[in-house]
Amino acid sequence: MTDAGALEAQISQHVIVAMKAHDSVRTTTLRLIKNALKNKAIEKRAVLTPAEEQQALATMIKQRRDSIEQFTKGNRPELAAAEAAEIVVIEEFLPKALDEAALQTLVAEAVAEVTTATGQKPATKEMGAVMKAVQARLQAASLRAEGRIVSEEVKRQLTS
Repeated sequence: MTDAGALEAQISQHVIVAMKAHDSVRTTTLRLIKNALKNKAIEKRAVLTPAEEQQALATMIKQRRDSIEQFTKGNRPELAAAEAAEIVVIEEFLPKALDEAALQTLVAEAVAEVTTATGQKPATKEMGAVMKAVQARLQAASLRAEGRIVSEEVKRQLTS
C-alpha cells in the first residue's frame, strides 16, 4: 500500500474497532475524518499526499477550536466538551505538536538564517520571511505547530 492511502486505511480500521467497542464519539469523529479526506481528494481529483492529509486534519482541528471558543462564549460547555473530545481523536493522526521550548529554538534558528541572508537582524516588517523559514523547517522535520503560536513567537523574538 502506498503512503497516499495509508491514513484512510488506518482510519477505516480504527472505525471498525470503535464500532465494536460501542464508542459513539470516537466512531463519529473517525467517520468525519474519513469523509473530510475523501471530500478533499474528490475536490483535488487525485489521491492526497501525506502533507495534504495533515493539512486537512489541521483544518478540522482549527474549526473545532473556533467552535469551542464560540460555544464557551455562548455558555454551552457541553458542546464545547464534545468538540474538545473530537480534537483529541483527530490529533492521534497528526504528528506530535512542538512544545514551547522546541518552538523557541526553531524560531531562533530561522531568525539566525534570515539574519545571515540579509546581514542584519530582521525587523518586524520582515516577519513573513522568518515565518516562511519556520514553516519550511517544520515541514522538513515532519513537525507541526499552530500558526498563531508560531506567529506570536516570531513576533516576540523579532521585537526583543
